[in-house]
Amino acid sequence: MKVVAAEWLPYRLPLKRPWQTSQGVLKERSGSLLRLETKDGQTGWGDCAPLPEFGINETNATSFAEELAHLDLFSQKLGQPLNSWLSNTAAVTSVAVNANLGSISDINQGLVETALKNGFSILKIKVGVGHWQDEVEHLRHLCDGLPPGASLRLDANMAWSEAEAGLFISACTHLPIEGLEEPLRHPYHGGLARLQYLAPFPIAIDESVHLIDGAFFHHPPTRRLVLKPARFGGLLKTMEIALRAQASGIECIVTSSLESNCGLLACAHLAAVIGPKAVHGLGSAEWFTENTSEEIEVRDGRMLLPTLAGLGFSPHPGHQLSPSRFKG
Repeated sequence: MKVVAAEWLPYRLPLKRPWQTSQGVLKERSGSLLRLETKDGQTGWGDCAPLPEFGINETNATSFAEELAHLDLFSQKLGQPLNSWLSNTAAVTSVAVNANLGSISDINQGLVETALKNGFSILKIKVGVGHWQDEVEHLRHLCDGLPPGASLRLDANMAWSEAEAGLFISACTHLPIEGLEEPLRHPYHGGLARLQYLAPFPIAIDESVHLIDGAFFHHPPTRRLVLKPARFGGLLKTMEIALRAQASGIECIVTSSLESNCGLLACAHLAAVIGPKAVHGLGSAEWFTENTSEEIEVRDGRMLLPTLAGLGFSPHPGHQLSPSRFKG
């Protein structure tokens, strides 16, 4: 399989509404698709979308795109969907995903009801944007309207001191909270371990990748690890981390980094490999006013995976992609 051509195709995708991060607000997402062509006419796709707010630097984002494009080609050649080729098992056709409702300050009962009607059972909400006591009251109000079986997945974006996080967790003990990501402003093993002991639900780390070392796996301070493959430079490295985590009893959730649909599909294939029964954070495509491919279907809270060989990505014919570099 000889690659005879490669090009980078920049994109810029406006968001329907601002996306809150630990370092500010995003109003659009930019990146580049990588297209590889082989001598026998196959095309492989990758997605490079650096985002310092998510801990994704240019080097790792580029490595993710290059690896993905080659994995796309390899799995196409063998006639298998990417997740089947990676796992050496039967193809997974869908994965469960949470709804992304955004910042708690912007959420009303109508948004919650719409997500529930669309089949989502876990609703993700950004907290830590206001005073923790006010947010607890807002959560209690939202929870009053939740049906049995529905729950909230919270992301604090590294907002609190350990004392504040402990008070927030204690106040939420009797609410249907499914998990809490990145509660600490300055995360460290001891603080997270104390919060996890206090919480009846999983505490998760996401941006705090500096904590993922040998000690983390030997004495896990949290019950959950959120994985963004672009942050680690590729699917294969992320799979290695997931296997080590799972061997230590840590649940792994895959989330997107607000990539285009190309990168989102890669995350979905990875989710199908490392957590086919988990609920992943992949419901980000609906935040964009346009995308690089046709809409990825989410039905009854499950993202449908392509059954085609490879990644299954095909660029939208109406989306303008202009090559920025060509290599023969």
